[in-house]
Amino acid sequence: MRKFVQKRYYTVKEAADLIGVTPLTMRNWDKQGKFRAKRNPVNNYRVYKTEDLEIFLRRMEGGGTTLDIV
Repeated sequence: MRKFVQKRYYTVKEAADLIGVTPLTMRNWDKQGKFRAKRNPVNNYRVYKTEDLEIFLRRMEGGGTTLDIV
């Protein structure tokens, strides 16, 4: 499993790098409801919770077929 820096939230780019996809893919998944991002209340940027990324990676490693992390 990939190592997480001790952060509560990751930017789109950071999350994409951890998962191994492009930032555009992360944005598309958010728009499609497959992997929902939270919004930063100050600047409205997409951010991803560490727990959501860990769950996603566990599902990928476990051979899960769904990407839904709502």
